[in-house]
Amino acid sequence: MSHKEIKYIPRNLKDLLIEMKDTSELMVDLAYSAMVYDDEDISEEVLHLEERMDTLHYHMKMAAMLSTRRIDEAEDMVGVLQVAASAETIANAAGDIAKIVEMDLGIPLELKLGLREAEETIVKATVNENSDMCGRTLEDLELEVETGMWVIAIRRSNDWIYDPHHDTRVRPNDVIFARGHDEGVPLLVELATMKNYIPRKFEHVSVLKDLEKAVDLIVDMKNTAELSVGLAYSALLFDNTDIAEEVKALESEMDKKKSDLQHWVLETAKHVPDVNHLRGLLHLANASEFISDAAYGIADIVLRDIDLHPIITIAVRESDEVMIKMQVDGCSPIIGKSLRELKLETETGIHIMAIKRHERWVYSPVPRTMVKEGDILIGRGSQTSEEALLEMCACPVREDD
Repeated sequence: MSHKEIKYIPRNLKDLLIEMKDTSELMVDLAYSAMVYDDEDISEEVLHLEERMDTLHYHMKMAAMLSTRRIDEAEDMVGVLQVAASAETIANAAGDIAKIVEMDLGIPLELKLGLREAEETIVKATVNENSDMCGRTLEDLELEVETGMWVIAIRRSNDWIYDPHHDTRVRPNDVIFARGHDEGVPLLVELATMKNYIPRKFEHVSVLKDLEKAVDLIVDMKNTAELSVGLAYSALLFDNTDIAEEVKALESEMDKKKSDLQHWVLETAKHVPDVNHLRGLLHLANASEFISDAAYGIADIVLRDIDLHPIITIAVRESDEVMIKMQVDGCSPIIGKSLRELKLETETGIHIMAIKRHERWVYSPVPRTMVKEGDILIGRGSQTSEEALLEMCACPVREDD
């Protein structure tokens, strides 16, 4: 934690919680960007944001204490403070990921490429001066709907714009960093660069034995950590014990995956002349587990039936990334189609985290999963994405004869 003096400034509890949630999630995205692209500038910014989170958490605790005078009021604040603490834990884990770049820890090229092909990947592209993106705002472009990618940062010459808003205008030669499904990568890159997207090929001889196993484990841990956070906030928003129980189960799975990775590292260390090649893997695995633990801390509020202060649900609903819950009506045109056919990520910008079918839950549904009548879809995305999903799934309007 920063040793700088923090001066208390009165702030609204809801606004503080929204900023903590948004900042922590942004930090995770930026931290992975810094590691994948070996970008020290982004890494340093993540560490600055970590200090910002310390300040926000201080203000949150002060505001909570000042807002209570009776026992019942204090009980109402328990859940709020637990969400805030979990958000700071996520931010600290992001800081640990960023330090992989700062400390020049060993991250094999295969892992960087693997992370670009995770369920939600990060892409970098330079905006061509002839691109249709130039001069338009992010709101006008609706990239989440058009490409399924969400712009998380823009580098403009030597300046950075982190967590850009809808009114942020794109300029020629901007370097944009975006997050989303890998199917949207070519769409965004071609739109920005005005060139055909050609995946980069690397000729690389690994010095690590059975590295593919470790890469698969790390990518799986990243996906699991991000799924856990999304489901945890969904459990809060919808006050759903089933989803909260899944977060708990994912946290247990994460412990097993971390143990498997540690075993692999110890076995591999005997065959590696420089063990520094392995340090980054352990660092990243620890950070992923911390994120999963923080998600469990959020879900624990629902599992222990702690009273949900209205501030919590409002903050989750009004943050940059919203949680979506939608039931598929019998007349919906998406019934009988697979997620692969629907391409929800690229067509709407919504990432489907879970589907409830009758009394059974399907978490992390695969592309071949078919949508059926009565399914309840749980996803995450922007408010624009939510509108696009509702439009796609709406029953057709029949004109009267």
